[in-house]
Amino acid sequence: MQGRALRVRWEFKLRAAETIPFKAYQAAADFLREKLPFLPKIALVLGSGLGDFTKKAECATVLPYTEIPGFPHSSAPSHAGVLVCGRIQGVPALIFSGRFHLYEGYTPRQAAFYVRALKLLGVKTLILTNAAGGVNAGFSTGELMVITDHIKFADISPARGKHEPEFGERFFDMSEVYSQELRETALECAKELGIPLRQGVYFYMPGPEYETPAEIRAIRLLGGDAVGMSTVPEAVAAAQCGIRLLGISVITNMAAGILPERLSGNEVIGAAAEATGRFTALLQAIICCIQQ
Repeated sequence: MQGRALRVRWEFKLRAAETIPFKAYQAAADFLREKLPFLPKIALVLGSGLGDFTKKAECATVLPYTEIPGFPHSSAPSHAGVLVCGRIQGVPALIFSGRFHLYEGYTPRQAAFYVRALKLLGVKTLILTNAAGGVNAGFSTGELMVITDHIKFADISPARGKHEPEFGERFFDMSEVYSQELRETALECAKELGIPLRQGVYFYMPGPEYETPAEIRAIRLLGGDAVGMSTVPEAVAAAQCGIRLLGISVITNMAAGILPERLSGNEVIGAAAEATGRFTALLQAIICCIQQ
């Protein structure tokens, strides 16, 4: 009897965690609408070690996540946890310096909370960036990869739970999560800048532990080119909301078993910092092209 009571309480907590009322998203959107000097149509999220891009924002307004209603707190290393509203070479943009991960204890809906708030603000294009491990043996540390598609086997859909029709259909298409048009724009910008840009499939693993060599071999067999612990919950939410999406990974390390070295978080952040110049130049060019 006691076991059944514990199970019922656990199931109730699980259902509650998967439900965020519409008014919570609306409160966040209303707050941002009041506090931001303008409402850009482009937003981007900076992954681990990539936060320096915020320095390129002109006339910036900075809001800590802790001040925005409903926003989780970013606790991952090198994630500043601030929203920057400014202009990138004259183009209005919202820049999220830091994101939320399931390994921090958040639910998929919490991790993707900001995407739905962006939908209510009228954002049309979202650029998701991340630090990822290279699974494709042809890749090298420091290279950039535009995401063509993703694979996830974890039960992490932010659309699970109570359906909110304001954010799209209950059953929605996932055949082109990452916009082909935006991918082509990224490739053209990279070519003009002389920056090598790989293309590949991003494989989601929830973390926080890195993958085992056996898992990496399986991921490669399944078609994954890079692996990481973020991006996919937000990508799913963007697909449901009808927001155009571009994904860019910085290959900050080769995944377990490919090289003899052990993996560490410091290595990831250091490699991301070394790629900052190429990453920044490419992002700036992409944002300017999207605006045109």
